[in-house]
Amino acid sequence: MMDKLDIIPMKAWASPRNENCLIIAGPCSAETRDQVFQTAKEIQKSDRVDFFRAGVWKPRTRPGGFEGAGIEALEWLKEARAETGIKIAVEAANSRHVEQCLKYDVDVLWIGTRTTANPFSIQEIADALKGVDIPVLIKNPMNPDLPLWIGAIERIHKAGIRKLAAIHRGFFPFERTHLRNIPKWEVVIELKSRFHNLPIICDPSHICGNSAYVEKIAQKALDINLNGLMIESHIKPEKALSDSAQQVTPDHLESILANLKHRVVEIEDSKFKDALTDFRGQIDDIDYQMTELMGERMDLVRQIAREKWKRNISVLQLKHWENMQKTRIEHARERELSDTFIKKIFQLVHKESISIQTDVMHILNKEKQEKKDTDDGDSDQA
Repeated sequence: MMDKLDIIPMKAWASPRNENCLIIAGPCSAETRDQVFQTAKEIQKSDRVDFFRAGVWKPRTRPGGFEGAGIEALEWLKEARAETGIKIAVEAANSRHVEQCLKYDVDVLWIGTRTTANPFSIQEIADALKGVDIPVLIKNPMNPDLPLWIGAIERIHKAGIRKLAAIHRGFFPFERTHLRNIPKWEVVIELKSRFHNLPIICDPSHICGNSAYVEKIAQKALDINLNGLMIESHIKPEKALSDSAQQVTPDHLESILANLKHRVVEIEDSKFKDALTDFRGQIDDIDYQMTELMGERMDLVRQIAREKWKRNISVLQLKHWENMQKTRIEHARERELSDTFIKKIFQLVHKESISIQTDVMHILNKEKQEKKDTDDGDSDQA
């Protein structure tokens, strides 16, 4: 199902230098006036950056660390904008933050991931934004909870904000990976499918947690047609008071932005369009065959469940499952398919098979009990 938000197109309120890609860059935190000014001046030299970002309030997971310079930092940002001409973006986590940002004429607000996860906080911010005309960007919650993310967007939209965008900053990983947060691109694609006109900006800095991976993740975001990037950049990342590992220098930022390939969405080459249509037609045929085969497979699973039930055998046969994974992966390698991909597919297939078998056994048990109750009733009457 596709929904449509009544929002103003990003080109109208952001005027990105690259019309298809909004770029927001700046330090994780505004630490000192000198740091803000130096970073802003260096970033302003680029003709690729549209907004200068900086965290003003930075509550940490545990107390005791640097938690932002507060209102004083808003003054620094305002002065930096006056000197460089670059517009400013600031995170707001509550109504007081919103009021202060509006007082200092901040150009763009964004809502952080922890705030998005709390509908009470989002509603407080929404109430503070009623009657205000300012762009608001909403980061995803820490867990891949799409309805929660959509709910935050809808609350801000309901407050009358029509200059809206989402920010994808990845999701907290259950398992340790080389990235700070796992991208789970499928969640972003689903959001894009639900709201075709909602711009989605990627924050590769928070996905990566390491500046070495920022360019790769940024390119991936552009490859799937996201609408912009928010990249953390600090004049001296190694001395940053927060998230030093994921910030890049302004020079490194310029290199990343220069190397990125911006993809086209519309296809103009008629021959290529025809070839693509042919390839997609073949893929459709294969997909339908896969669906038919999967249906046949699950019919066999139901038969297996009935035979197991007759013999009082458990649904899960662990040795068979482990052997099945092994043989399927080995076979898939012959077709140059990755182990991870095939393992995920067959885990889903096995999960569905287990679910079907338990459902069949439940129905058979219920039927057996009902027959027993009927027979006992007939016996009592006799």
